[in-house]
Amino acid sequence: MERPNIVWITVESTRADHTFLGDYDRETTPTLERVANVQGGRGFENCFSHGIWTLASSASILTGTYPSHHGTGMIHDVLPEDFETAPERLREAGYRTGLIAPHGQVSPISGLDRGFEDFAYLNSETILETAGWKTLAKYALNFHRHGPGFTTDTQRIGTGFIINDIAKRWLRSYERRDDPFFLYTFYGDPHHVYYPPKKDLKKFADAFDMSIAEARQVSLRHSNDLHENIANGCDFTDDQWRAIEALYDGELAYTDERIRGLLSSLAERDMLENTIVVITADHGEAFGEDGMLAHMVTTNDAVCNVPLVTYGFDGISDYEGMVQHADVMTTLLDHVGARTEGFQGIDMREQSREYTITQRGWDRARKNIERFTELNPAFDDSPYHHADLTALRTPEFKYLASEDRTELYELPDENTDVSGTYPEERDRLDGIHTRWMETAGQPDYADTEPRKAEYSDAMKRQLADLGYLVD
Repeated sequence: MERPNIVWITVESTRADHTFLGDYDRETTPTLERVANVQGGRGFENCFSHGIWTLASSASILTGTYPSHHGTGMIHDVLPEDFETAPERLREAGYRTGLIAPHGQVSPISGLDRGFEDFAYLNSETILETAGWKTLAKYALNFHRHGPGFTTDTQRIGTGFIINDIAKRWLRSYERRDDPFFLYTFYGDPHHVYYPPKKDLKKFADAFDMSIAEARQVSLRHSNDLHENIANGCDFTDDQWRAIEALYDGELAYTDERIRGLLSSLAERDMLENTIVVITADHGEAFGEDGMLAHMVTTNDAVCNVPLVTYGFDGISDYEGMVQHADVMTTLLDHVGARTEGFQGIDMREQSREYTITQRGWDRARKNIERFTELNPAFDDSPYHHADLTALRTPEFKYLASEDRTELYELPDENTDVSGTYPEERDRLDGIHTRWMETAGQPDYADTEPRKAEYSDAMKRQLADLGYLVD
């Protein structure tokens, strides 16, 4: 039997409740909805990320393990050599592997390129060489559809267009080969700054009263002054909040259209019917939940609950319940005959989850909190855990545990600690957490000292703009 190709699509900063999976009242993800509803498609509304920022979450996707286990995005900036990635295992199994990403945290600097035979990384230093003049010329001719105009600033460009053009070139080369391929594409457009093309913003512009130009300025202020906005209590007017979320939704709609384009390219080459497609997000995005913006400190569902849509993966079509990325990757590798030893996901064809685990490292969270208090000495940091944090979630409850303290929330309320109301449930989940930390949550890497990444100046600027580097 011919082994299937695999296309894994990760979208940046996409919360499930702003997609069709959350019964959202705006049409932000029509492509995802169509894929989920066709024969062979499936949508999962209860997918939860392993981490709350790209590095930790992406490392978990690509190693099939938990953040505290691999340490990346917790203590390390670079994936320890101890871990064998999914693309390494797929190459061993005979797959051609390719990665396209506009993000320094999914690049050779972080070690998350390991196992990828073909690799394209987009930032202001690399975009001309990586994308090529032909691709950028196409962008220039269509700049009104993809961004603010011709520029190499990857924060303002709709990089999804460039990613798709590179992917099309690679697909042409792949169709000339007999071996199957694993293509991992990372769409970064929904990350702040929310600056969608005008046509995508216009779809939701009736949500706010200000002009589109004014809305763009609000979005720029939201992102450029992110720490200051949080430090001062996310003090936006109702109309400004509506504008911010509308621009974010415009980014989702733009990215959804790019996903449609990539799937169309597969279909045009008669590849789609022999391809397993996975569409998900690395994490979500906060709009004031827990006093936060973006994805910095908390493990609120706004930041953890992400969309998951699959196509052509018949073995999991009947799965019910909560799911995490390691489960999908573990099941996927076993399905195509690649090794899975050391992976920590369940086999979705045979098992189900009692709980999910999302983790947040203290090092980066500490830097963010210090920045908040520097900008506003009156900022109250007491609601936030001052240590590595693990969120253990069941369908009914979320248990937060760190060396700082523990908390219990009855979902969907994540504001009222109900530890005193449900002491038996608190103790039960505390026991599960303790056993989990002693087994699956244990670090499994030789480097006890933090492995720090060596970023170029352009990468530093990009990651600082994205909020991943804090002075």
